[in-house]
Amino acid sequence: MDVQPFDALLLVSFGGPERPDDVVPVLENVTAGRGIPRERLEEVGEHYFLFGGKSPINELNRELLDALRKDFAEHGLDLPIYWGNRNWDPYLRDAAQLMAADGVQRAACFVTSAYSSYSGCRQYREDLYGATNGLHVELSRLRHYFNHPGFVGPFTEATRTALAGASAGSHVVFVTHSIPTSMNDASGGPGREMYVRQHASVAALVAEGAGAERWSLAYCSRSGSPHTPWLEPDINDHLRELKQDGVESVIVVPIGFISDHMEVIFDLDTEARATAAELGLQFDRAATPGAHPEFVAMVRDLLLERAAAERGEPVTRTSLGELPPSHDLCPLDCCLNPRSSLPTIGSADTVA
Repeated sequence: MDVQPFDALLLVSFGGPERPDDVVPVLENVTAGRGIPRERLEEVGEHYFLFGGKSPINELNRELLDALRKDFAEHGLDLPIYWGNRNWDPYLRDAAQLMAADGVQRAACFVTSAYSSYSGCRQYREDLYGATNGLHVELSRLRHYFNHPGFVGPFTEATRTALAGASAGSHVVFVTHSIPTSMNDASGGPGREMYVRQHASVAALVAEGAGAERWSLAYCSRSGSPHTPWLEPDINDHLRELKQDGVESVIVVPIGFISDHMEVIFDLDTEARATAAELGLQFDRAATPGAHPEFVAMVRDLLLERAAAERGEPVTRTSLGELPPSHDLCPLDCCLNPRSSLPTIGSADTVA
């Protein structure tokens, strides 16, 4: 399998604390420049302390790395895989420096965020641009994969399994991370609202494939000023609405997350589950893809697809649903930074 012109793959993720002393410093990195008081960060950090002061995200990334390396070896891809985070060790800059020291010239980047938005796409591309400053390493982000069968398939399988074990007529609630409505408006370009459109498309695909008769889309993990409009309904408010409508059993499907991040294990498994118990709702939660074989194979497929496109060869881009497969290079006005204009990789104004 030909992966030229790439000579490495970089797994790009958010990053999270691995011990209690890391919690507030991680949150300071995440919220840098927003003027959030330290006491507020300490309050948010209590979520992590419920789980020993540790986020599951780094361990989940290690599992994905192991699965990717095994998959590549089994399919004859002799390609090193590196890992870098935006907000905690191993940082993207450290990963870029390691690749440069190893002689890597061009790496494909798989980002653990499937959808279009500033925080889920452009911000990563800004950070990747900064990570390679002064280094002779070129980075190219692989396209969004929200409607790739390797992402949709594991969610469909998990939802079908959850439905089979739940009460008849259970209502399926698809959940993703809430973002400011202005960020949704800018996702994919001004006024395109691709963040919501992409999630709605995936939810419909999974619901149909799993045989869900009743379903809806809700949001979790809202943060920031209460005066700023964010996407709604919040999952806890939505559960109350469903109960009032006569729903007795819900299955929560976290389609906004590739694995069981803190938003999943706290906002859904802890907080939303407690709300459901208070309401007398039966509550089940479908699994995320994690290191599911179909998801791992998808990364390989995206890599080979982009490599062929870079070589000028004809490419068939696999996708499901009514939305087309995402682009390799983002338009200049795609998912604009709400605070400032920073250079990025992987857009029409750059070579990657």
